Amino acid sequence: MINKMQFGNKYTWINLNTQNRNELKELYTKHGIDSEVVEYTLDKNERARLEYDQLNNTLIVIFNVPNSKKIDNHYETIPMTFIVKNDQLITITNEKNHYVFEKMEQYLEKFPDITLYKFLFSSLFMITDFYFPYIERMNEDRISVSRKLKDKTSKQNLLLLSDLEIGIVYFVSASKQNMVVLEQVRAHAVYKTLTEVEKEQLEDVMIESKQLVEMTQLSAQILQQLSGTYNNVLNNTLNDTMQILTVLSVLLTIPTIITGFFGMNMPLPLENNASGWIITIIMSVVLWFALSAVLKRFMK
Repeated sequence: MINKMQFGNKYTWINLNTQNRNELKELYTKHGIDSEVVEYTLDKNERARLEYDQLNNTLIVIFNVPNSKKIDNHYETIPMTFIVKNDQLITITNEKNHYVFEKMEQYLEKFPDITLYKFLFSSLFMITDFYFPYIERMNEDRISVSRKLKDKTSKQNLLLLSDLEIGIVYFVSASKQNMVVLEQVRAHAVYKTLTEVEKEQLEDVMIESKQLVEMTQLSAQILQQLSGTYNNVLNNTLNDTMQILTVLSVLLTIPTIITGFFGMNMPLPLENNASGWIITIIMSVVLWFALSAVLKRFMK
């Protein structure tokens, strides 16, 4: 579905919500955009980047957007394409990031006289802000999982922690890539053509993006430290269990050796003594306690 809107007297915003390759080719051909863009517009794994086609005077910005729905119990990001050509802004959305179009539409209704690049940078600012509620939600989930792990270090709780780690890795990578794109815009020749208001809006997006990078990195470090802590706890628990089993196996050798010795089919001490079996048991118990005391002192 194609949505077309006018703003700022002379600017046009066209949004195509599709995953259909033919529809994209038709739109790009109509507006004189290189058909090569179709390939990475539809690529869900495309990294955030900036491209400029000097021949057609076309600026292409691919920006990472948070996916509103979880995939395999963790959050991911998806790319969204922004194309600036002459006085037109073209955006390509799909069912996973179409909510961005709705927010952009609401913003345009409030500020209909906005310039093209101001609208573009404002949209990137909104996208950057979309990340923060998800990070806060992941931080809340981390606190909840941490409490569960303190009560019981179960496999299910560890898998929940793993899902949080995967989600924050996506966000860290996406926020860093977005930051690089914004720095490329500021270093590009297009930056010189911007008005002071547009430059100021770009700076606002960069400040917000830096904050996002720092916040995601902090969350990732906390999750990594939490994961490492519980890995150490599990290793220590395993070591304690193995130590107990080793001690028990050593202690159990005492009665085994003694009873095995007196069970041989040959003349032995106490074989004609009616209380021999009691003496044998007493010997086993005494040796057992003696070895227990030695091992306990050694373990301390």
